[in-house]
Amino acid sequence: MYLLKKVSAITVYFCENLLGKEKAKLLRSQPAQIVEPKGLLYVQQREFAVTTPKDGSVSILGSDDATTCHIVVLRHTGSGATCLTHCDGSDTEAEVSLIMSSVKTFSDTTGCGRLEVHLVGGFNDDRQLSQKLTNQLLRAFDLQPDDVHLVTFCVTELNDREEKDIHFPIIYGIAVNVKTAEIFPATFPEKGPDEDLRSAHVLTGATLTNIYDAKMEQLRIGPYFWRPFPHVDFWLEQDDKQILQNLSTSPLAEPPHFVSHIRSTLTFLKEHPFPSCSLFPDRKPRIYKKNEEGLWEQVCSDKI
Repeated sequence: MYLLKKVSAITVYFCENLLGKEKAKLLRSQPAQIVEPKGLLYVQQREFAVTTPKDGSVSILGSDDATTCHIVVLRHTGSGATCLTHCDGSDTEAEVSLIMSSVKTFSDTTGCGRLEVHLVGGFNDDRQLSQKLTNQLLRAFDLQPDDVHLVTFCVTELNDREEKDIHFPIIYGIAVNVKTAEIFPATFPEKGPDEDLRSAHVLTGATLTNIYDAKMEQLRIGPYFWRPFPHVDFWLEQDDKQILQNLSTSPLAEPPHFVSHIRSTLTFLKEHPFPSCSLFPDRKPRIYKKNEEGLWEQVCSDKI
């Protein structure tokens, strides 16, 4: 493990060559597990969620579809408070400060235990966006007043594979078991609830958003507001190649469902140009709780 202080080119070299290789190799060697919806809280890009082992509803936090993005898990070993977020480099320093604050809310940082961080994602992309985000994350954690121990470093070069001169990530998604602290490669058949709504929020320029109230054990979506998406009809008319080339940071490395996902999100934006009218007329979030089967179920605000 490595204590993040004074991040520099030497630190990055140390992480990649002395600390990270064995951990990354072990993580890469594991097949991706299919995580079913029961007990799962799925986190989309520019979202984060934090909870503790005491949570009676959520046992797994997870995210996938990361190409140049990085998935970050921050955990306090004393309280077990665990945060997972999906970063894309939009405002890394502010995002790291936000997740640090969220985990510390559930932790006594002056008592036993310490803060540990796991970084997974990215690859050797042509535009070097992954490497830029890796450096931003290391620096952002280094700037924190609290000591943060880097435990898993499977990013960029350490998460890269090459096939016919084209580079791809090895791991696209991970999950963390908040009860046991186990981290493993994962895919998620279900990415809801409100997958299109949450994706629309990102596509219209959202900042990092907390989607979970661990004390109430509630998933809270919105209220979100945006202006009509520019040229939405134009984008919906484009073929798959044009959407890939223009709406992806890494067109050759995207998962097969990327274009259909973008089309679905654009269609949602076309159907809801003014979410304040059609989706959030009362300015209240859409609230979900896990039912007896461990699946999300929407509840009325007046029942909370």
